[in-house]
Amino acid sequence: MSLTRSLLLAASQNRWLRDHATRYRFVRSSVSRFMPGETFDDAMRAAQNLRGKEIGTVFTHLGENIKDPEEAQQVADHYLEVLSRIQQMGLRAEISVKLTQLGLDLSPDLCFDHLKTIIERAPKDSVVWLDMEASNYVDATLDLYRRTLELFPNVGVCLQAYLFRAKDDLSKLLTLRPSIRLVKGAYNEPPDIAFPRKQDVDENYFALAKEMLIAKKGNRCVRAAFGTHDLALIRRLSDFASAEQIKKSDFEVQMLYGIQRAEQERLAAEGCTSIVLVAYGGYWYPWFVRRLAERPANLWFVLRNVFTG
Repeated sequence: MSLTRSLLLAASQNRWLRDHATRYRFVRSSVSRFMPGETFDDAMRAAQNLRGKEIGTVFTHLGENIKDPEEAQQVADHYLEVLSRIQQMGLRAEISVKLTQLGLDLSPDLCFDHLKTIIERAPKDSVVWLDMEASNYVDATLDLYRRTLELFPNVGVCLQAYLFRAKDDLSKLLTLRPSIRLVKGAYNEPPDIAFPRKQDVDENYFALAKEMLIAKKGNRCVRAAFGTHDLALIRRLSDFASAEQIKKSDFEVQMLYGIQRAEQERLAAEGCTSIVLVAYGGYWYPWFVRRLAERPANLWFVLRNVFTG
């Protein structure tokens, strides 16, 4: 793992930096590159603009590790309102939730009840995505995913390619006809459970993604989504999908708002499923710094804001 990435991941967990960095104008200005605003109205406007470019949206309300049952209820109620507004506006949009924001640290059963209520309200032709958090939450997240998948086909889960266990997790999930979003991973994990070198993460990602595409072609995977901004990796996967005669619309790439915009539009124009994750909310500091750690080149964008005001 690079020194820059290690420092950024450590900074994402620092409470003092979280409390102080958010006060600086240049930090808030930099964040606006990656999220359209702190309110759902801001996120909705971004989704409407993306719709004009044939790009779908996944909304996520930032926050994690809730300790109060009432706050978990408020998050669940918020997502129910989001789903209602999506349907009112006729948007091609879905949601992605963090289970610790729905009370996982309090009780898996409480979290499951909130999750079940949310999925029941979601359109049957959409997917409610479960984010994957740090490695100590993987087992609990997958357990809850399996519980919900027994009741609802329209639920998906995220897997992280930097974890050694991802290959085994994927193989087990593919027996359930899941929906999976594959990402590289954005937490500071020890080298005994995660690949420390970017090259190894990339190769594991490619191997897992190929398995997902083959499963999608064989109707053993409902959605095979690739959460990456790595253009070289996207090209490799696109070439593989083409060689396997996988339909363009079955090749799905999910990117963050504000990153690789030209590539998002190119994929949509070519008939691929191009989706943008639009984040919003006041708890953006740790999320933002982890995004910088995923792609340290974005750090230069922040530094330019320092010197250009």
